[in-house]
Parts: sequence; structure tokens; C-alpha cells
Amino acid sequence: MKATQQLHDLGQSLWLDNITRELLTSGTLKRYIDELSVTGLTSNPTIFDQAISKSTAYDAEIRRLVARGHTGEALFFELALEDLT
Repeated sequence: MKATQQLHDLGQSLWLDNITRELLTSGTLKRYIDELSVTGLTSNPTIFDQAISKSTAYDAEIRRLVARGHTGEALFFELALEDLT
């Protein structure tokens, strides 16, 4: 049995302090949940800043939201809420 499953069985919740669109769309998060018993994610503006600035995965969505009039904080929250939901 994997150590992560043993921790889960003992009542320990394993969380990632990381979220990126690639993590969500590539199936990696699902694999972490299925294979490593990950049960949650934490997030904050710094994590999203890193995810957005070091990837092209958000570019199309940013262009779409800007075209709809979103800027600044409103743009950030739209992107963050989409990933978190």
C-alpha cells in the first residue's frame, strides 16, 4: 500500500498548495486524487500569479475576458474562479 493511502486511511488529508490550468486540464490532478489520495487544493493570489505568468494556458481565456471588458482584479477573479470551480 502506498504511503499516501496509509496516511489517508489514518485520517490525514493530503492537499496540494498549487493549482495551474495544466494541472486541471492534463488529468494530473485526477491522477493525484486517484493514485495518491490527494483530497484538496489550496490557493492564493501568488499561486495564480505564478501559474498565469509562467504559462500560455491562460492566454486565450485572458483575451476572451478582456474583450468582454474584464481588467485587473475582475479579470483575475474570473480566471481564478474558473479554475477553482
